[in-house]
Amino acid sequence: MGTAVALWCGDPTDVGCEHHVEWTVDEDVAWGGNTQPVALSSPALSEDGSQVVFRGRLSLTGDGGAVLEVGDSQILFDLADPPPSVAADGTWVEVRVERASVSLYPYLL
Repeated sequence: MGTAVALWCGDPTDVGCEHHVEWTVDEDVAWGGNTQPVALSSPALSEDGSQVVFRGRLSLTGDGGAVLEVGDSQILFDLADPPPSVAADGTWVEVRVERASVSLYPYLL
Protein backbone atom coordinates (compact mmCIF):
# COMPACT_ATOMS: atom_id res chain seq x y z
CA MET A 1 0.00 0.00 0.00
CA GLY A 2 2.84 2.43 0.77
CA THR A 3 4.42 4.63 3.42
CA ALA A 4 4.43 8.25 4.49
CA VAL A 5 5.86 10.36 7.31
CA ALA A 6 3.30 11.75 9.79
CA LEU A 7 3.22 13.17 13.32
CA TRP A 8 3.31 10.34 15.90
CA CYS A 9 1.09 11.16 18.91
CA GLY A 10 1.97 8.12 21.00
CA ASP A 11 4.75 7.28 23.42
CA PRO A 12 8.11 8.19 21.85
CA THR A 13 9.54 4.81 22.86
CA ASP A 14 6.94 3.10 20.65
CA VAL A 15 8.22 4.67 17.41
CA GLY A 16 9.30 2.04 14.90
CA CYS A 17 7.07 -0.69 16.38
CA GLU A 18 3.94 -2.13 14.78
CA HIS A 19 0.67 -0.53 15.99
CA HIS A 20 -2.99 -0.13 15.20
CA VAL A 21 -3.45 3.59 14.61
CA GLU A 22 -6.16 6.16 14.18
CA TRP A 23 -5.46 8.62 11.38
CA THR A 24 -6.37 12.25 12.06
CA VAL A 25 -6.29 14.67 9.14
CA ASP A 26 -6.90 18.35 9.87
CA GLU A 27 -7.86 19.27 6.30
CA ASP A 28 -11.26 19.02 4.64
CA VAL A 29 -12.05 17.18 1.42
CA ALA A 30 -12.20 19.90 -1.23
CA TRP A 31 -13.64 18.33 -4.38
CA GLY A 32 -11.65 19.50 -7.39
CA GLY A 33 -9.05 20.99 -5.02
CA ASN A 34 -7.16 18.52 -2.84
CA THR A 35 -9.47 15.66 -3.89
CA GLN A 36 -9.69 14.24 -7.41
CA PRO A 37 -11.28 11.08 -8.87
CA VAL A 38 -8.76 8.48 -10.05
CA ALA A 39 -8.91 5.56 -12.47
CA LEU A 40 -6.87 3.22 -10.24
CA SER A 41 -9.11 1.23 -7.92
CA SER A 42 -6.50 0.16 -5.39
CA PRO A 43 -5.64 1.76 -2.06
CA ALA A 44 -2.34 3.62 -1.71
CA LEU A 45 -0.42 5.82 0.66
CA SER A 46 2.51 7.93 -0.51
CA GLU A 47 4.29 11.25 -0.26
CA ASP A 48 4.68 13.95 -2.87
CA GLY A 49 6.94 16.73 -1.62
CA SER A 50 5.38 18.10 1.58
CA GLN A 51 2.08 16.30 0.98
CA VAL A 52 0.72 12.95 2.11
CA VAL A 53 -1.33 11.31 -0.65
CA PHE A 54 -4.16 8.92 0.21
CA ARG A 55 -5.90 6.88 -2.50
CA GLY A 56 -9.09 5.11 -1.53
CA ARG A 57 -12.84 4.79 -1.91
CA LEU A 58 -14.82 7.86 -0.82
CA SER A 59 -18.12 7.41 1.01
CA LEU A 60 -20.27 10.45 1.73
CA THR A 61 -21.96 10.33 5.14
CA GLY A 62 -24.84 12.72 4.36
CA ASP A 63 -24.11 14.96 7.35
CA GLY A 64 -21.34 17.09 5.86
CA GLY A 65 -18.68 14.44 6.22
CA ALA A 66 -16.96 11.69 4.31
CA VAL A 67 -15.07 8.49 5.01
CA LEU A 68 -12.07 7.52 2.94
CA GLU A 69 -11.41 3.77 2.94
CA VAL A 70 -7.69 3.19 2.40
CA GLY A 71 -7.09 -0.54 2.65
CA ASP A 72 -8.24 -1.63 6.12
CA SER A 73 -8.24 1.95 7.43
CA GLN A 74 -11.09 4.43 7.48
CA ILE A 75 -10.25 8.13 7.69
CA LEU A 76 -12.96 10.64 8.60
CA PHE A 77 -13.05 13.98 6.78
CA ASP A 78 -15.23 17.06 6.81
CA LEU A 79 -16.34 18.39 3.42
CA ALA A 80 -15.40 21.84 2.17
CA ASP A 81 -17.98 23.93 0.29
CA PRO A 82 -19.17 23.17 -2.25
CA PRO A 83 -19.36 19.48 -1.32
CA PRO A 84 -18.92 16.75 -3.94
CA SER A 85 -22.06 15.66 -5.75
CA VAL A 86 -23.89 12.53 -4.66
CA ALA A 87 -22.43 10.87 -7.78
CA ALA A 88 -18.99 10.97 -6.06
CA ASP A 89 -20.21 8.57 -3.37
CA GLY A 90 -18.33 5.28 -3.72
CA THR A 91 -15.76 6.57 -6.22
CA TRP A 92 -12.02 6.05 -6.00
CA VAL A 93 -10.24 9.30 -5.21
CA GLU A 94 -6.87 10.70 -4.33
CA VAL A 95 -6.73 13.14 -1.39
CA ARG A 96 -3.59 15.28 -1.03
CA VAL A 97 -2.98 17.01 2.30
CA GLU A 98 -0.04 18.77 3.91
CA ARG A 99 2.09 16.43 6.02
CA ALA A 100 1.73 18.79 9.02
CA SER A 101 -2.04 18.14 9.05
CA VAL A 102 -1.69 14.35 9.46
CA SER A 103 -1.36 12.71 12.90
CA LEU A 104 -1.27 9.09 14.06
CA TYR A 105 -2.69 7.96 17.41
CA PRO A 106 -1.92 4.40 18.55
CA TYR A 107 -4.64 2.30 20.17
CA LEU A 108 -5.09 -1.21 21.50
CA LEU A 109 -7.63 -3.64 20.10
